[in-house]
Amino acid sequence: MVKIKTYTKEISSANILSIEAGTNTPCGGDAGHGGETVFKLKDLGATAWQLKCDDFKKDQPKEIELTLFGDTEAETFIEALEFAVSTLKAQQKKVKS
Repeated sequence: MVKIKTYTKEISSANILSIEAGTNTPCGGDAGHGGETVFKLKDLGATAWQLKCDDFKKDQPKEIELTLFGDTEAETFIEALEFAVSTLKAQQKKVKS
């Protein structure tokens, strides 16, 4: 596994969540070129959540980590996160109205 420089932020409200992310892309191609992107969430206190992957389901995990390999995987993941952020913000605005 390649060592990726990551950055971490702790976010506190009624729960405490830590986000850690980093990438070494672009590396010139697919997974065989060494590009990795890491996305990790940690429950530091009172986070109510559930992890589901295919048929596996776990309530109250302590940590969720996703690693993607390759340049385009990093690009599409960033685009997916941007879409998720804009969608969630728009929906919260509708609820608050």
